[in-house]
Amino acid sequence: MAVLNVTPDSFSDGGRYMGVADALKQAVRMVDEGADILDVGGESARPGALPVSAEDELERVVPVIEKLRAEFDLPISIDTSKAVVMREAVSAGADMINDVRALQSPGSLQAAAELDVPVCLMHMRGEPRTMQDAPDYADVVDDVSQFLQERIAACLTAGMTSGRLIVDPGFGFGKTLAHNLTLLRNLDQIVALGYPLLVGLSRKSMLGQILDRPVDQRLYGGLTLALIARQKGASIVRVHDVAQTVDALRVLQAVSD
Repeated sequence: MAVLNVTPDSFSDGGRYMGVADALKQAVRMVDEGADILDVGGESARPGALPVSAEDELERVVPVIEKLRAEFDLPISIDTSKAVVMREAVSAGADMINDVRALQSPGSLQAAAELDVPVCLMHMRGEPRTMQDAPDYADVVDDVSQFLQERIAACLTAGMTSGRLIVDPGFGFGKTLAHNLTLLRNLDQIVALGYPLLVGLSRKSMLGQILDRPVDQRLYGGLTLALIARQKGASIVRVHDVAQTVDALRVLQAVSD
C-alpha cells in the first residue's frame, strides 16, 4: 500500500502532492515501482495534528481519487474517519476505507456498512493532537487486541461481512517506543485474530528514536521493519518508499518459497 497524502502537514510528505497533477505524477511513479494499493489521505494524523473540516478534506481527496480511478485499475483506498468523506470518496472511485479511528466517528460505521467495501480498522489511543501525551497500557498487546475485537464485533453487528475487514495495530498512534516494539515482537497475537493485518511503519518516529535520524533518512530502518512485519504475518505494508520495499519483500518471498 503506497501512501499518497494530499495534505499540507503530513509528517513525511506534507505539501508535496496537494495538486491533482502532482498527486497523479506521484501515483504513476508508485504504481510503476510496484504499488498494489494507493492510499489517499486528506487529513494528517501525525502527532499534534489539528482536525480538518469535511469540506476541506473533500476538496483535497475527491478530485485526486477521480483522476486516479480514470488512470488505474488497481485498488484505491481512502484514508479518512468522516462518514461524508467515505461516501463521496467511494462514489468517486475508492475501493476501500482506511480509518485510524476504526469507524468510531459519528455515522462512519453505518456509512461503511452501506458502502460494502473493505475497511481497515486501526487502533489509536486518544486523538492525533494528544495521543503521544504519556500513553499508558496495562498490557499493550492485550489492550490493542481487545479493542480490535470490539470494533470487529461492532462491524459484524452493523451488517458488515468478516471478509471485508482488515486490522491495524496502529504503530505510533498513542504508543511509546517500548509499546511499539512490544507490539512488533508479538504481532502474531494480532494475526491470530484471524483477519488480514495491515501495518504502517514507514518513516515513523520510532525509527527516529532508535536510529537518531530525521524523517528523510529512515529508509533502511523502515525496510527492516517491513520485513520483520511480513515475516510475522502482516498481509499489507503501508509505505512511502515503494520501489525499495517491493525489492526487499520480493527477496524475502524468494527465500521463503
